[in-house]
Amino acid sequence: MIQEIYIIDDDESSIIVFRELFKNDSEFEFISVKSDQIDIALKNIPSIIIINEDAIEVNVLELCKKIRRDEDNSITPIIVVSSDFDKEHRIEILQESVEYYIKKPVNPQYLYYTIKNLSRLLTINRRISPLTGLPGNVQIHAELKKRILNKEEFSVLYLDLDNFKAYNDVYGFLKGDEIIKFTAETIMRCIHEQVPADSFVGHIGGDDFIAILPILQCESICESIIANFDTQVIKFFTEEDSEKGYIEVANRRGVIEQFPLTSISIGVVEADRNRFSNMLEIGEIGAQVKHLAKSIIGSSYSIDRRKYTK
Repeated sequence: MIQEIYIIDDDESSIIVFRELFKNDSEFEFISVKSDQIDIALKNIPSIIIINEDAIEVNVLELCKKIRRDEDNSITPIIVVSSDFDKEHRIEILQESVEYYIKKPVNPQYLYYTIKNLSRLLTINRRISPLTGLPGNVQIHAELKKRILNKEEFSVLYLDLDNFKAYNDVYGFLKGDEIIKFTAETIMRCIHEQVPADSFVGHIGGDDFIAILPILQCESICESIIANFDTQVIKFFTEEDSEKGYIEVANRRGVIEQFPLTSISIGVVEADRNRFSNMLEIGEIGAQVKHLAKSIIGSSYSIDRRKYTK
């Protein structure tokens, strides 16, 4: 994946330096824009923005503020390169959520590895769900693998939403994203209230979540998640749909179908010591038990309590 890095300077002197510095790194593309063309950079959502303060004619603080106010670039890393040694100036810039302030003269190797390492960090952070802020599949697999190898006793909760596609069809994906975020917050809050230590919540993708807990008895947690979810999810529906208790969606043939309001299903796998030797075994059981929970209308949970036998 090409990393597009935008260089902001008005005399376009910096671009030559960066292209020479990264001539052997084909994954990086450096693009130069003038400070009055910052909107071009923002529109393309760069991987990193580098500002050469000495070569711009606008106030660097205002420029940084503008970048941070842009919704699509609110988390885009910013590096300011400057010959201004004033401590207060540096602090003011860093207060605008600028990641790095590099003083001139710049050591080429320092600049090179700063950009390389920041890029590596960005790649790692992409494994985090941008919607929920929860860890994704890489971290989920690592967490499961760690507990299996350590022969720990734990439970795995597989959670997903019922009739979520129908909700998206009626209310749209933006509203659907709001329910996803609400679901993540509900799961985390309910789990951390009861098991604050050594619990893990991940976002598999879409409306699928996973929780890994250092306990085997999870009934009260499941009940808490369901109770909180069912009480609060109503606010994502119109008053009319809430009163009816269902939404209407036209299928591919144009026939109107009725779907119950969105609910949550939880499949729980109790992993006592030595029961599982790998993640695939847990996943297979998890899929079965979650399918059982989803076969029940409304929010529900199902628990697999089979024990390890020699």
